[in-house]
Amino acid sequence: MISMTHDLIEMALREDIGTGDITSESIIPDDVMAKAVIKSKDDGIIAGLDVAGEVFRALGPSVDYKKMVSDGDEITKGQEIATADGKARSLLTAERTVLNFLQRLSGIATTTSKYVKAISGYHAQIIDTRKTTPGWRALEKYAVRVGGGRNHRFGLYDAVLIKDNHIAVARSIIKAVAKARERIPHTMKIEVETETLDQVLEAIESKADIIMLDNMSLEMMADAVKLIAGKAIVEASGGIRFDSIIDVAKTGVDLISAGALTNSAVPLDISMDIIPISKNHSALFFI
Repeated sequence: MISMTHDLIEMALREDIGTGDITSESIIPDDVMAKAVIKSKDDGIIAGLDVAGEVFRALGPSVDYKKMVSDGDEITKGQEIATADGKARSLLTAERTVLNFLQRLSGIATTTSKYVKAISGYHAQIIDTRKTTPGWRALEKYAVRVGGGRNHRFGLYDAVLIKDNHIAVARSIIKAVAKARERIPHTMKIEVETETLDQVLEAIESKADIIMLDNMSLEMMADAVKLIAGKAIVEASGGIRFDSIIDVAKTGVDLISAGALTNSAVPLDISMDIIPISKNHSALFFI
């Protein structure tokens, strides 16, 4: 994850800076030192603080970055989250990239926490999906964990998930599972996506490790859980919304996967004020 994050930060800065921050370089003397104060304008769960620090350091190795809170902490509107002291130019150039990471990741952590808390009295656990921003997957799945959720598979390589299109081509859940078992390590689990109770019965017969109930009605989910009766882990997926999450948990499923954790999360509103602290420069805010 460290390497992926470093590459993503480099790409984000390259995208934003291009040939240079022409505004800051034109009007801010190179010797002006400043303090950046990062504040929350929303209540939520903070995530991405270490990433923000890496962005600052990428532009000014001598930047003194300090966190007032830790990832996973609940923050409130108006609360100071972190500060950074260094050259004003570096801080100004870093501003948007820092906020993009903090706002996006904190929004995911906050959304996840909301889902997790909603079903805290039930057996089910909230998990994410691969519906992530290209290039951001490691960070977005990290933010889900920060919010109290769990991760589904990271990519196509770390678990077998036999979906509807695989079944359509293979023409049989049992055959598809058997072929997968021949190829994969004994430590790897096999999950099968099902849309009907007949497919659930076939997935049980195939001895799949996890059975996904995809876009099923609540009544059908409850019936499927009874059929499976502990023979496999049961995951509810497809069309999962916050307003129905409790009803889904009540069916007795083990896992509830929600693409909304990552692909529909509203970024948390976070701001940065930059205050010059060099001698002979008056204190101004650059927004």
